[in-house]
Order: sequence, then C-alpha cells, then structure tokens
Amino acid sequence: MALEQLSDVVQRCQSLPSDGYKTEDHNVFMIAGRTCIEEGNSAQVLSIVLDEKNQDIVRCMGWNLLPPLIQVLLKKEDKHLPQCVAIFNHLLETCQPKELLIGLLEQLEQDDPDTFAARVHLLMKPLQKVLLCLGCRKASSLGMTLSSMLDQVAKMPLPRTKEQEEDDVFSLCRCCTDLINFVEPFVQEARQSLQNSKSQSKDASGGHKEDELHTELLKFCMKTLSHPLLEVQLRDPDTLPLSPLRTFATEILNILGAIGESLPNLVHQPLQRKPVPGFLEEEVRYPKESLASLAHLVFVHHLAVDTYPTVFSPIFCLRWNVEHVSLLLSRSEESKLQKGLELYEKSLVRVDDGSLPADLLEIKTFLTVPQDLVKVMTMCPRQDLRTKGLKVFQLSIDKFNTEAKYSFFQCMLKTSNHSGVEGYIIKNIKNQIDIALQPGQSNCWFEGIHLLPLLHKVLLLPDGPETDLLQYLDRIMESLNLLRYLVIRDKVTENQASIWTELYKIEDTFMKPLRVGLNMSRAHYEMELQKMRNTKKNKGESILHVSVSGEKLPNGTSETQIEALQSALYTFDMIESVLVRIEELTDV
Repeated sequence: MALEQLSDVVQRCQSLPSDGYKTEDHNVFMIAGRTCIEEGNSAQVLSIVLDEKNQDIVRCMGWNLLPPLIQVLLKKEDKHLPQCVAIFNHLLETCQPKELLIGLLEQLEQDDPDTFAARVHLLMKPLQKVLLCLGCRKASSLGMTLSSMLDQVAKMPLPRTKEQEEDDVFSLCRCCTDLINFVEPFVQEARQSLQNSKSQSKDASGGHKEDELHTELLKFCMKTLSHPLLEVQLRDPDTLPLSPLRTFATEILNILGAIGESLPNLVHQPLQRKPVPGFLEEEVRYPKESLASLAHLVFVHHLAVDTYPTVFSPIFCLRWNVEHVSLLLSRSEESKLQKGLELYEKSLVRVDDGSLPADLLEIKTFLTVPQDLVKVMTMCPRQDLRTKGLKVFQLSIDKFNTEAKYSFFQCMLKTSNHSGVEGYIIKNIKNQIDIALQPGQSNCWFEGIHLLPLLHKVLLLPDGPETDLLQYLDRIMESLNLLRYLVIRDKVTENQASIWTELYKIEDTFMKPLRVGLNMSRAHYEMELQKMRNTKKNKGESILHVSVSGEKLPNGTSETQIEALQSALYTFDMIESVLVRIEELTDV
C-alpha cells in the first residue's frame, strides 16, 4: 500500500514544475516514503530516488526521508543497510542544503540516551558537507549546528578515571575528536579571512561575514572550555601519554589562535573591561567560567604556553589569575573547586616568598579568595580538597611580605568565623613574632607598638566568660600557647613585643574571663555528669537524651554520654593547665 502511494505521488509530480507541488503531495511522499523504508522496501525507494526523471521531486521532498534512514544507519546490522546508505548519500548530493540542515539537526537532537554518541558521530560529516554548500551564508547555520552538537555532548557522562578515558567507555573522546574534525574547514576559512583582512582593506559586506564566522567559532570554543573541559580532569603526559581530552583542549586553544584571539588577552580579559565590537556583549562573548578554564589549561597544564609572553612577571600573572581563582572557588562543584586550587597554587609557587606587597590586599579578590579557601577547608565533602585548600592557604600566607601578613592576619581574624581557622592564623602570628624576635630579624610589624592591636584581637574571648569553650577550643588553645610563648621568650628587661606593659589589660580581657568561664563550665559539666551516673544507676543501660547549656548532646547510651561529658572535663583541665602555667610565669 505505501509503495503504491509513493509510486503514485511520484508519477503525478513528474509532470509538474517544482513550484507546482501541493502540500498534499509533500505529505503523501513523506508518509509513504518513510513507511516503505520502515517496512523494508528500501531497494524500491532507492530505485525511485535514483531515477533521473524524479530528481526535481527528490530535490524538494527527499529530505523528509531522513528519520527512518538514520534509524537504519544507527542500527548498522540491518540487512537493508547498503540501500539505505545509498539513499542517504544521494539525498545529501541532491536535496536543498537548508532543508537537509533542518532534517539532520532534528535527528541530531533526538532525546535518546542510548544513541547520543552514535548520532553525533554519524551526522558530523553529513552536516559538515551541507554547511559547506551554504557558501557565505553558513555562519549562523554553523552556530546553530555547533550549539546542537555541544548540547548532545553535554548529555554524555564524563570519564573520571584514566582507564575510562583510555577505553573511551562513554564515547565522549570520540565525539570530541569528531568535533575538531568537523570545524576544521571553517577554521581554515576564518584563518584565511583574517589573513586577507590584514593584507587588504575589507568591504562592508565581506567584513560582516568574516565577523559572523569568527563569532560562531569563538562561541564554540568558549562553550567547550566551559563544558566538557572545565568539568573533566586532564591527565599529564606522564600519566596518560595519549590523552584524547588533552589533545582536544590543545586543539581548542589552537582554534582560538587561528581565528585571531590572543590567549594572553583572553586570560587578562576579566580586568580589561573594554567594550568589544561585534554581535555579542562582552560577558556573553567571553564567559567568565570559560576564561577561567582557559587560564587553568595554560598555567596548570602548560597548553599553548609558548604563546604566553615570558616577560610577564609572576606577580603580574598572579594578579590576573586571582580573578579566575575567585570565580572557581566561589562555585560548589568539586571539579571547579579543584581547578581553582590548582590554578592558585601554580600561580603562587612562581612568586618569591615574602614578595607580595600589602597594597595587593586593597584589591577585593585578594581577600575574597582566602575567604573562599576557608569554605573549602571547612565545608568541602572531599578530604583531599580540604587538605589541598589548607596547603594553598599557607602558601598564600608565605608569599606576603611582613606588612601584608600583618594586614592579612587582621582581616582573617575578623572574617573567618571558624575557631579552627582562627587558631591556625594565631599559630602563624606566633611564628612571625618568633622570627621578629630573632637576632637581626627585627621588624616593626610583629613587635612593639604595631603588634599590640593584633595581640588584643587574638587574646580575647568572643563572648567573655560565657564563651563556649569547646566550640572555640582551637582558638583558645593557640591564644594560650602564644601568650605562654611571649612571657617566656620576651624578657621583662627587653619587652620587644611590649607584652609586659600590656599584661594588666590582657589579664582583664582574657585571662580572668577565661578563668571564670572555666569554673562555670566545669561546674556545669560535673553536675550533668553526676546526673548521668545517678540515672544509669537507677535505670540501667538505655538510650538517653541529655542537654548541656541548653543544647542536646548526641543521642546514645548512658556510657557514651558519660564518655562525652568526661572528655569535655579533660578538655577544661588541658586549658587550665596552660592558663596556670602562664599565671605562674607572670607572677614571677
């Protein structure tokens, strides 16, 4: 029935001019032709399609046969595959490029997770061929095609291990290779246009088309830098000598250079803030995440590093890269956090210790990045990233000069809001004071009158005697260790750190409130411990709910609750032992 309908409509249309075909003719040809292919009559359809008398009909209507043909091509094992391949190839040669493009894109965008990779691989070359037939009108169609392709690539799982990339278990690597091959002729055209524009003046229309092609290729590169390149972890040549994803990243950077984009200018883009002529606004034309990904490829993986001027100083490069680091560390995705840490570390290691001046801290990002590092160190689920965050945090401290360290410590004590981080900062302050008190190492920031404001910020209980000593344990212990160090190291007769002249203030604002807080906390916990023991004696082993200072301890057996209360009392003893030692030293 379908074959008869197809033959009838073709025979009827043979005598008509192409502009005489009715809507009904198009519909019958589409439905009957697709049904014939689906029912296995591909040989007969091929005969009709190849018939010289039917070429005008095929040119106008043939593209409607694409859906069932592509289904057969995807299956591969179909016995009618040779005939379907022949029909498909003839359509590509005969049909109107615009209609073919629409039909192919419709098939590319089919939402079938099992065929994403196969569809992209199958349709790359046909789409490339169709686009090349469009001549100077191809730029917008190229952009639409690349966007559809990248949308499909974004749906594919990413390789997380070396083995997954080597074996290409998700077919992402093959698709990335196909993408590079797909854009190659268009990149060559853009490169030639760029060279021509340098050697001769452009007319208005020619320049417009060149801009369009450049813009679409730039959008493609920016989008690939954001995904998949910002999401995957590239492996060094030592780990994976032949890495398809590393090759893909290299080719993307090469394309940027070929179309006239300067990699150093792109890395520096966030701070240039200059209007960019063209079809896109600056932040759309150069998405920040894409530029951060680019900086990571250049400075961490050293891709296209030969295009980057060696005259740029490490501090100059750090100044630009910190903008990208700030963006990456402000994200929640672990892949972006990892790349932010790697980029910051690579940017810092090239800088000499103690060389970053204090005026850098007047730049907002040099303060927001450490605050983002604190979030990574304290909140990131992955321990390796928390450890890396602490390492990079210390590295950044080491690179500041003495004045900058002083200002940095003041800022972090004010903004970190985390006892562990505050304790870590206080430990660094102690180290800097120790250096300043060494013979020949004197500086004005960590001794004498400059040190006092910093000491008063350190030697302070956040909530006075009512401070939660367990919550602020890290800060309190490091503060006590610092104070003990100072009264031992800084002799009364020398008083380099001015600790002895300020001791009476420190006693009033820190030591006495701490003593009161210790006594209150110990009494409270001892009372709760006694209640627990009495409850256990009267009721035996059971699940208990206990509150201390209005807060519930974790539910557990009476034994675990008793252990928790005893542990708190041991902590109070530890704090008191250091406090007593300081009191003994100051009394002497």
